[in-house]
Amino acid sequence: MRQTSGSMLCPSCRKLISVSEPKCPFCGTPNPSLFGYAPGIQRLVTQHLDFTRIITITCVGLYVAALVLQPEAIAEGFQRLPFGLLAPGSRALVQLGMTSGEIMRAGWWWTLLTAIYLHGGLLHIFFNLMWVRDLGPAVGNVFGPARAFLIFSFAGAIGFVVSNLASGNPTVGASGSIFGLLAALIVYSRRTGSPMSTQLWQWAGLMFVMGFLMSSVNNWAHAGGFAGGWIMATVMPASHEKRESLWIQIAALALLAITLLGFVMSFINVTRMLLGS
Repeated sequence: MRQTSGSMLCPSCRKLISVSEPKCPFCGTPNPSLFGYAPGIQRLVTQHLDFTRIITITCVGLYVAALVLQPEAIAEGFQRLPFGLLAPGSRALVQLGMTSGEIMRAGWWWTLLTAIYLHGGLLHIFFNLMWVRDLGPAVGNVFGPARAFLIFSFAGAIGFVVSNLASGNPTVGASGSIFGLLAALIVYSRRTGSPMSTQLWQWAGLMFVMGFLMSSVNNWAHAGGFAGGWIMATVMPASHEKRESLWIQIAALALLAITLLGFVMSFINVTRMLLGS
């Protein structure tokens, strides 16, 4: 991943410079190659970080893992059709990173991120991933892949903070993050004067209304996620206004690593409790 010779594009001004330059001769950015790691990071994010694919694979993988960890819950879910169809058990969800007011008070802050990728049933994950695949690429196109991942994660985390403070109920799902993606597109449409803004507001309104009409929907997380996505999109420039900086790309990769570590921490902590009981 480290490049010690040759040329690269300066992360700030995008001019072609030598990797060995201690400072960009065009814009003055110090250590533009980040000791030779900048080119590899740029390639990883721009060419291989398909955040929609990462989210989809992670959600599906964890959904299957939750069913395997507590298979007896599958039969119980059939008593709560249609939303209980192939529903993971609460123990398995906690083991993989579910969040709640009680879990947050225990200091498991990382569940604000891990709970985004967990789902409570087949219909839950199906509809959430359908929205992710519709909205994710659009947000990635206008803001960039690293910024889009930060918006998705921040919106979901804020949604769970609001939910944990307002109700404290155990909760999982990417719907708060999805509302954040929708808010980001609305902010971008308003900023550019796009007529899509009206349609996006209609989608948001319909989704909020459906949340109040359906049972077991975390409307607090939806509202918090929408607010979180709106804030992030407001402070972040779009791709055509400013290219993603190297530090934004590093932040996205670091957040991804923290989330993965969170799954491990939840699994180890809960498994130790189960084995000790």
